[in-house]
Amino acid sequence: MTPAWITGTGLTAFGRREGFDTLDLMSDAATEALADAGCERTEIDGLVTGYSTAMPHLMLATVFAEHFGLEPHYAHAVQMGGATGCGMAMLARLLVASGQCRNVLVVAGENRLTNTGGRDSAIRTLSQVGQANYEVPYGATIPAYYALLASLYASRYGISEPELAEMAVLMRRHAVPTTGAHLNEPIDVAEVMASRPIATPLKKLDCCPISDGAAALLVSAAPTANAAAIVGAGQAHRHQHISGLRDIDRTGASDAASRAFSQAGLDRSAIDVLGIYDSFTITAMMLLEELGFSERGRSADDIRAGRYAADGRLPLNTHGGLLSYGHSGVAGGMAHIIEVARQIAGRADIRQLNPAPRTGFVHGDGGILSAHVSLILSSEARP
Repeated sequence: MTPAWITGTGLTAFGRREGFDTLDLMSDAATEALADAGCERTEIDGLVTGYSTAMPHLMLATVFAEHFGLEPHYAHAVQMGGATGCGMAMLARLLVASGQCRNVLVVAGENRLTNTGGRDSAIRTLSQVGQANYEVPYGATIPAYYALLASLYASRYGISEPELAEMAVLMRRHAVPTTGAHLNEPIDVAEVMASRPIATPLKKLDCCPISDGAAALLVSAAPTANAAAIVGAGQAHRHQHISGLRDIDRTGASDAASRAFSQAGLDRSAIDVLGIYDSFTITAMMLLEELGFSERGRSADDIRAGRYAADGRLPLNTHGGLLSYGHSGVAGGMAHIIEVARQIAGRADIRQLNPAPRTGFVHGDGGILSAHVSLILSSEARP
């Protein structure tokens, strides 16, 4: 497949951004990405956007194109829940590889926190991912669905609530030096355990914050000096609703990863840095294990042993992830891609790993571990 390169990235601060709406935030991230790539708006021939719960327009891609002053040959808005960011990057790569486009702007963002209705409105909207007849009428929320998964997984593999808390502590540790992180005060396991219960066994600090923010990538046919190549991508969709999940050990994550690794001609031993979706502590821990980076039931042990620390064998979400950098919808998952791309390019500021990673793995999860997209990024193109 013809290589496609992430040539520019843009990421706003996440958190409370009073006075900025969806289009404002998207424009800020897109402007930064284009400047980073040294690319003019007239050179953008493809546009892929996410969706916004704060601005649920049916044609967000062309609305943004008009707002930002673009006239793309191809425009597409994508909705895959938390997997949208990785799914958009995969689509952009296909557009470039097919020759349809040379420069595809991938952008998402929203004022999910400060929009009218704020956090409560977002929670109500997101709860509708449940099965309309058998789940939604009982009032379950996204945290409740993931709490059910956590309870079942804990029962099967003996994971305790303090072990879940280890993930939150690690993500906060990585967010402390990260400019723009929504949450950057250090925490410990005791503080996670003492935080307000949300849905047993999940507590407030087991859950990502709802944020305002935006992210953008430029995916191009030709590399720039500090570009990262997208060398593998894969998807899997085995269920939509939690009531349709047949096997908690095979949600689809491993299938998506296998396809990405096969396409890249690599295996897990080649990976130097990880960007794994972490909407809840249980999300990241289940994914790490299904993806094959930790053994079943051992991700907490690996965290304690330092495997996923910034100076460990597989640094994880070195910007702080959704749990601490923040979650502004599609842009939250895109931030994982941006962090891995910047680490590979040697441009991750104070967080920069030394030596710079050569290969990174990113995974996005949408719904209730429903939609899965894996990406493999590299400092060099592969056949």
